[in-house]
Amino acid sequence: MKTLFAILPLLASQVAADTIVATRSIRPQQLITADDVRSEPADVEGSYAFLGEVIGQEARVAIYPGRAVMFGQVGRPALVERNQMVELIFSLGGLRIAAEGRALARAGAGERIRVMNTDSKTVLFGTVAENGSVLVTN
Repeated sequence: MKTLFAILPLLASQVAADTIVATRSIRPQQLITADDVRSEPADVEGSYAFLGEVIGQEARVAIYPGRAVMFGQVGRPALVERNQMVELIFSLGGLRIAAEGRALARAGAGERIRVMNTDSKTVLFGTVAENGSVLVTN
């Protein structure tokens, strides 16, 4: 029994994980399709291992053919573009305040973003909602 436990770590290290690799050049802001990536038997630390994690995402940077797709290189597709006018919503208890704002960066749903209230010129932080509005936190 003692020898079995000595062998298990060796077997675990020999099990190859998959790595997602670009099949062609992927430009920043491009949506990634199944034709753009493939799974290869390799274990690259910090890279995606499953196609489902990458397909349908948006490239944040250029990804070159044959290179592993690393964490941080892809994200949710942007709903809000830089300088786009957005609805700012502050909600606390029964109070709801809506104002017009300008996005200071690109962002997808669920991402934190800086926005400027166009009336007061105050810069705030908020989270992009699924409908493209920005939920401002206190």
